[in-house]
Amino acid sequence: MKRSFVFLLIFVLTLSLLSSVVFGAKKDNSWTDLQKKGEFVLGLDDSFPPMGFRDANGQIVGFDIDVAKAVCDRLGINLKLQPINWDAKEQELNTKNIDCIWNGLTITPERQRNLLFTKPYMDNRQVLVVRADSGLASLSALSGKKLGLQAGSSAKDALNSAPAFEATLAAVIEFDENMTALMDLEMGGLDVVLMDEIVARYYIQQRAKNFSVLNEALSHEEYGIGFRKNDRQLMEKFQKTLEAMAKDGTLAAISEQWFGEDITVVAK
Repeated sequence: MKRSFVFLLIFVLTLSLLSSVVFGAKKDNSWTDLQKKGEFVLGLDDSFPPMGFRDANGQIVGFDIDVAKAVCDRLGINLKLQPINWDAKEQELNTKNIDCIWNGLTITPERQRNLLFTKPYMDNRQVLVVRADSGLASLSALSGKKLGLQAGSSAKDALNSAPAFEATLAAVIEFDENMTALMDLEMGGLDVVLMDEIVARYYIQQRAKNFSVLNEALSHEEYGIGFRKNDRQLMEKFQKTLEAMAKDGTLAAISEQWFGEDITVVAK
């Protein structure tokens, strides 16, 4: 009698567990739901050239923007560009104010715990930008200097991963935007800015600023598109479309327009 009761209890518990797995698992309708909505909301920092920024007419343009437009055209959905506070980007995504984070978003282990990423589409480094006449040419020369970076960015992650270097700095100042940090660098309020190499070199070239990039980088990284953790159906649609664009040369053509060469890494 006692043994029968034990077996019955085990059976009931097993059945309960299986039921919770089967009925508690949320079905992924992310792509079909988006099709019904007909609009894809892309969250971005609109001051992040050349990936996504406002031109002289106030229109949001950039490499990521052109790629997103091409992807959405192929998928038959409308693209809406939604500027967000970069420091609150994951909250914006999880509350469904946006459908993805796509604007030079670096893939990091911490972000991978909270986001579902596509495969990388571009390589990048976190570099140190100084005034060209500063005489600063190495990491060791930055001891006792003021460093600026964007809040919530992978530059902050890179600095956190180099505690010995961070300990030599006089101060670390966070800004809402990279462009604001660079303006402060130009005016002498900062000695160095830690930021994405792609953005730094584009800014220096386009604005003819008297800045230089140190040869020593703080980290190497990759850009990806971030989706909600359960939106695998939607992510895979975008991944497959990017791969098709890489195969037919569309992705390379967009890259050449912005960078003068194909620097994408999709399907390579």
